[in-house]
Amino acid sequence: MGILQRFSDIIQANVNAVLDKMEDPAKMIDQYLRELADNLAEVKKETAGVMAEEARTKRLVDENQAEVEKYTDLAKKALSAGNEGDAKVFIAKKQQLESAGAGLATAYAAARENAQKMRQMHDKLVSDIETLNARRESIKAKVAVAKTQQKVNEVSSASDKAAGAMSAFDRMEDKANRMLDEANAMAQLNTEPVDEAKALEEKYAAAGTDASVDSELEKMKKELGL
Repeated sequence: MGILQRFSDIIQANVNAVLDKMEDPAKMIDQYLRELADNLAEVKKETAGVMAEEARTKRLVDENQAEVEKYTDLAKKALSAGNEGDAKVFIAKKQQLESAGAGLATAYAAARENAQKMRQMHDKLVSDIETLNARRESIKAKVAVAKTQQKVNEVSSASDKAAGAMSAFDRMEDKANRMLDEANAMAQLNTEPVDEAKALEEKYAAAGTDASVDSELEKMKKELGL
């Protein structure tokens, strides 16, 4: 039957495998549940039809069997009454019903198998929907936590980059300090060296001038009687 082909994958469906393929489970789970609900409605409708066919063929089988038993009894009664001709007629009718009954029995067996398969698919869908509904909030909560963790990771990455930039600035500052120290050292090296002898000469020359002034001062004081 077409319905069995269309829903043959449902009975083998794996909810976890489906969830693993979802790009965003928090958004996709509701869509998946809606699709399952639609499938369930269709499967229910088709299952009801298949089960009705099973019941119809079972009723035909039972009715045929009852007819076979009726004509069997009639044939026996005809023989008991000594009416062999009538018995043959009843037996022929019984055999005709038995031949038809074989076809009905085959149809019933197929209908029964189809009904069992449809019921299995129906029960599988109901189970999957119940499973997803039970896990729905848990899945959404996990996705929310995962997104929060992603943001934390992004901030952490930005902090690492900032730390790397600070380290780079420290190295640049150290290099600038070294350059300044080298420049100052070079400036000192370029300054004309001090002539120590020249400096001492000026010191003692100044000291001699002071002594001459003092000597002349004493001489003037003596002349004046001071």
